[in-house]
Amino acid sequence: METTTSADGTVIAFEQFGEGLPVVIVGGAFSTAADGGALAAALIGVGFRAVTVDRRGRGSSGDKRGSTPADEADDITAVIEAIGGNAIVVGHSSGPILALFAASRGASIRALFLSEPPFHFDIGDPKPPLADRLQRLVDAGQSDEAVVTFQLEGVGLPRERVESIRQSEMFAGLVAIAQSTVYDARLAAELSTPTPEMLSVSQPVTILRGAQTFPILITAADRLAEEMDDAELVVVPESVMHRLDPAATARIVAGLG
Repeated sequence: METTTSADGTVIAFEQFGEGLPVVIVGGAFSTAADGGALAAALIGVGFRAVTVDRRGRGSSGDKRGSTPADEADDITAVIEAIGGNAIVVGHSSGPILALFAASRGASIRALFLSEPPFHFDIGDPKPPLADRLQRLVDAGQSDEAVVTFQLEGVGLPRERVESIRQSEMFAGLVAIAQSTVYDARLAAELSTPTPEMLSVSQPVTILRGAQTFPILITAADRLAEEMDDAELVVVPESVMHRLDPAATARIVAGLG
């Protein structure tokens, strides 16, 4: 992987695949650069250069205690500058919140594709202050409890689903990046409602959501489209229950579907 240095000195790792106009993939909670592999392959197939990123506190990227949404937005800016200074950005889950925030802060983004951003618009927000409670759990060596708490309160998964994940082989990997739950919780809390600057970015914005997904995500996507004057809402039948379909998404980014 390649690395770049963000504004606060944190090292951010990323990987590039293919040739052509770069598309930066920004994942959501618990995702790493590796999780963007399927979408990267689909983007390469329609002629793009795909760029996957380890957000701070994950994978091969560095970290800084007390990181803020502004720090993570600077990370996106740093990656874009490192790959040539201009890129399309595709974000999924909390990734679109971060991508839209980075655009509002001046990141050199030529177009945004926002897949199922979980904006709450200040309705039904997690119990405050979730990020602080998660940080205390991590600091106390209870990273497993931080993961569970975030899944229950930050994501809203049913307890039985969380217990199933806890017993699975994937749980150890989630615990390894438990610190990142603090940053995702802080991002969701501080930007539960998009700022006026986020709603008025100059870049073309396409909002994506599945036809079959969680009701809160349908509400969030539809409302965001209503509040952004020039945004386009695209319903993607192939993306089901908050799982982005790589091939369909790549076709939309390429203007082919």
